[in-house]
Amino acid sequence: MKTVILATLIAGAAAFAPAQSGARITSLNAVPEADAQYKDDIGVVAPLGVWDPSGVLARGPEEVARLRALEIKHGRIAMLGVVGYLTTYAGVRLPGLEDVPCGWAAVTSGDLPFEVAGQFFATTIMMEMFNRDNAGTAEFPGDFRNGYIDFGWDKQSDEWKKKKRTIELNNGRAAQMGLLGLMFHDALGNVADILP
Repeated sequence: MKTVILATLIAGAAAFAPAQSGARITSLNAVPEADAQYKDDIGVVAPLGVWDPSGVLARGPEEVARLRALEIKHGRIAMLGVVGYLTTYAGVRLPGLEDVPCGWAAVTSGDLPFEVAGQFFATTIMMEMFNRDNAGTAEFPGDFRNGYIDFGWDKQSDEWKKKKRTIELNNGRAAQMGLLGLMFHDALGNVADILP
């Protein structure tokens, strides 16, 4: 019995022993030169900073730029999806679609008219065709102004532009998580419980 108590005391005292210090390589800082290269990039915010647990940054700048463009694109789509989800759950419907249910039920119930699905796919194709840098004047991935739309963007400072792009990127990240959560709870059947 005394041995068990002694072992317990030693184990408890070990919890207060100083931690070993030294350079440890983890998946979060496995490529320090990539951390230095991307530390001032958009989307790098406290408290995580450069967070790359899967080592994507080591694949090179071209791959990182391609994935960043996809992240922006999917974030924009997710922002529209969250707004659409919340709007339909609030009861807003287009004329003629008053009987179509909300969320996944709209797709799985068979109440969605074929014309609406066709319009959706046609709109998606048109957006894929026209929402790209056709003029070759893009300042960054996701810049689809094509030399026509400005809204004062070119008059702003680089710091202001970086801040706005970071806000868009982080809002897109949040929307992707939010849409996934809404879809998950809709599949569970309790999405109405989490919405106001």
